[in-house]
Amino acid sequence: GWPAPGPYTSPGGPYTSPGGPYAVGPYGPPGGPGPHGRPPRTTNGLAVGSLVSGIVCCLPPLGLVLGLVALPQIRKRDQAGKGLAIAGIVLSALSCLLLVIGLATGGLSTAWSGFKEGVDEAARSKSPSSLRTGQCFTDRGMRKEYTTEITVVDCARPHDGEVTGGFEVTGFDAWPGEDAIDALAEKRCETANLAYAMDTWAIPQEVWLFYYLPSSQSWKFDDRTVICALAADKKPFSGSLRSDATTLSADQTHFLTSVNPIETVVHREPEEDPDEDFAANKAWAGEVLAALDGAHAGLGEHFWPGASTEPVAALRKDLAAASKRWRELAGAADPDAYWEAYDAAFDALPGTGDARGALGLTDAPPEGAGTSA
Repeated sequence: GWPAPGPYTSPGGPYTSPGGPYAVGPYGPPGGPGPHGRPPRTTNGLAVGSLVSGIVCCLPPLGLVLGLVALPQIRKRDQAGKGLAIAGIVLSALSCLLLVIGLATGGLSTAWSGFKEGVDEAARSKSPSSLRTGQCFTDRGMRKEYTTEITVVDCARPHDGEVTGGFEVTGFDAWPGEDAIDALAEKRCETANLAYAMDTWAIPQEVWLFYYLPSSQSWKFDDRTVICALAADKKPFSGSLRSDATTLSADQTHFLTSVNPIETVVHREPEEDPDEDFAANKAWAGEVLAALDGAHAGLGEHFWPGASTEPVAALRKDLAAASKRWRELAGAADPDAYWEAYDAAFDALPGTGDARGALGLTDAPPEGAGTSA
């Protein structure tokens, strides 16, 4: 049978990534004429260098020297920056003292290690819109309304999600509203996920469709990016979920391209039963029928080597038998006839586990999916 609705049936919901409004001020070029055409009073460069060196703890001696040289220059040239030079001298002196203490106690090595770790962490921190396909990430704000910062991690480590693709929203001159972008993202991200993780049975049951959307605020700053992902519903997971042409063999890719549409369409059964919306259910049965016939034809176009030959041939026979049952369902004249054919059609859906296993694919649906293969 086919597993109950899995990773693509329920979106993780819209998560926006607001952009920060950084305005450029109307300032003229530096060093321009001051009031009444008189040149402005300049700031001594060594004083600035002294302060910066004093702040940067690894350069305290330099800051001390620059500050001491800057003070007499400031007096002679009538420059600004005396306060900066004094602050640089004081900070540099304190830094020199701390450096000596650190060398004497061994604490400097520990501090440097912590600093380096913090720099490495900051280098991996990104905004959602900067994520790229194939990257795995953690997101402390994933379950909040807004996400402003995520961290890219190795996919072998526990992570919250994995990027499957993305796209730019087009066709709107003004902010279209979150609902409009959400509907677009759900459809296009489902397609991206199916193309990125073709071996759908390898996706853990707790991992779902997820996406980041632009917000009304970030839209004003030309943010049009939607990032698609597979993400954990509750707890992080480890390992990449990627299974596409970059990781699968030609035989595996052809098999999944042929049979995956059946699973996708079956999971789209209308919420209203045939008594409430007969037309929608009948149309859906026709879509399943088309997917079954497409799989039968697709599998017949390929040469299946070795151990996969027999199970794929058996699957094609089962697909042909299922097609007859679904043709009866799709051709039902009324709701009563539909219900009469319904159970037989579902029972006829063939298992694909044997063929999957022979091809080296995941041969059982995720635990808790509801039915066996």
